Amino acid sequence: MLNALRPKVESILNHKNVEVNLRLQQVCDLLQESVPYYDWVGFYFKNGNKAELKLGPYKGAPTDHTIIPFGKGICGQVALSNENFVVPDVKAQDNYIACSINVKAEIVVPLFVNGENIGQIDIDSNTSDPFTQEDERFLEFINKEVAKIL
Repeated sequence: MLNALRPKVESILNHKNVEVNLRLQQVCDLLQESVPYYDWVGFYFKNGNKAELKLGPYKGAPTDHTIIPFGKGICGQVALSNENFVVPDVKAQDNYIACSINVKAEIVVPLFVNGENIGQIDIDSNTSDPFTQEDERFLEFINKEVAKIL
């Protein structure tokens, strides 16, 4: 299922006449609407020179977490570790920021431009332990494609 979305993602991101944030929003919309266990999909980006992330385009329930300090929560940890973080059960994580009581699992994959971690894609799921290596590879693919337009 995920591999079938790759051409659609490429098509969205290659529309050079569409503003970048709108293309990112369309990717969030596509993923949230196409993958049953992707309940919240969003991008966070490094906020200038500050040691924090700022919420970018997303699809799903509104969140109060528009700014996340590096090191705080799953997203903040990925900003420092530069590595994928798959959380099968958010209740088992000490350093977790709850966006919704319905969220059971989360996956965060860093976004690199010229070797620098400039942001990430964040997926919340209301399903327990839904993420596989296929999800990781798919989200890495998305971030590589996004990096080309930033």
